[in-house]
Amino acid sequence: MGVDQINLLDLDEFAARGFPHDVFATLRREAPLYRHPEPKGPGFWVLSKHSDVIHVSKRPLVFSSMQGINLQVIDRDELPMIQSMMLGMDPPRHSKYRRLVSGGFTPRTITQLEPHIRQIARRILEEIAHKGECEFVKEVAAELPLQVIAEFLGVPDEERGRIFHLSNRLIGFDDPEFQTSPEDGKIAATEMWIYANQLARPRRVNPLDDIVSLLVNAEVEGEKLSEMEFNNFFLLLAVAGNETTRNLISGGMLALLEHPREMRRLRSDPSLLPTAVEEMLRWVTPVAHFRRTATEDTEIRGQRIAAGDRVVMFYPSANRDEDVFSDPQRFDIGRTPNDHLSFGIGEHFCLGSQLARLEIRIMFEELLRHFSEIELAGPVRRLRSNFINGIKSMPVRFSLD
Repeated sequence: MGVDQINLLDLDEFAARGFPHDVFATLRREAPLYRHPEPKGPGFWVLSKHSDVIHVSKRPLVFSSMQGINLQVIDRDELPMIQSMMLGMDPPRHSKYRRLVSGGFTPRTITQLEPHIRQIARRILEEIAHKGECEFVKEVAAELPLQVIAEFLGVPDEERGRIFHLSNRLIGFDDPEFQTSPEDGKIAATEMWIYANQLARPRRVNPLDDIVSLLVNAEVEGEKLSEMEFNNFFLLLAVAGNETTRNLISGGMLALLEHPREMRRLRSDPSLLPTAVEEMLRWVTPVAHFRRTATEDTEIRGQRIAAGDRVVMFYPSANRDEDVFSDPQRFDIGRTPNDHLSFGIGEHFCLGSQLARLEIRIMFEELLRHFSEIELAGPVRRLRSNFINGIKSMPVRFSLD
């Protein structure tokens, strides 16, 4: 495919086959900084190289998050809502808000959760073991991160299904299965905010040991969070805390099923699990892109980038950059080093990266321990999105040890 034929806005292609890695390879080779046209806009710059993604990520004052974070066109009256979310903040404000919750995600804190998370994973697998087959996304991949983040937030067990369905509608804004109208994503966000405030109301008076209690009573520079800031904190943690890990577990399982030699290798040597998790993160790359907006005239690769230009970092391309990864199109569970950018880098490095790694490792340890054989039992259905690498359904069949 020639560069002039590239269309990263074709959502049906993403739904049909996942990320277009052949297209990204063409861009890295022929146009590492590519001006992508838009039907109803000025176009945007596509970054496909690992080094350029790092360059932009580490310069948040030149490449700002405050004008929007993905390819959706943001109306000016919606910007305050975007900017009240950590993903839409720049330093120094971003750093102040991140510190509010970062204590709950330190490596030491996360390590202490391992026995409890393992207990949850085992319970999930024991509930499906007698069936011999299951819908892997809903019954396995979604359940572990959903239960864990629900506990973090203080969501009762019987209500975590609400978080699951609202997350689907928020992330699946381009997939007709999850959206009943073009406005449904906004409606889902509003429903999430209403629910967050229902949880928050009693915690303002009687705080519990959860993040909602922390947020409603927290102060930044002597002021409590506004309602919009609290709402968007809750929404970000609820969605990011379950959606991306769910898609990584689903995509990682599919990668093992499509590479049976690597599955056998992992079964014979479980000590490879930590590097296998990193390779799943590189291979799957749950978040396809984030964008930034230039705050001043600058350059990338000698090309002038004008103030106001949108610059979009495509992580699946960076994660298969031939200049960084040896044989990048090969799924190798022993790959080391593995400098993937699936959690981002710089100011917006994923706050929950250690929690995600722990959940993924535990789930695959328990899957391989519980089931001697796992195979696909039907077609894999992908999310229609160029923002999230999601699998909607993946039926599997398994045998017990």
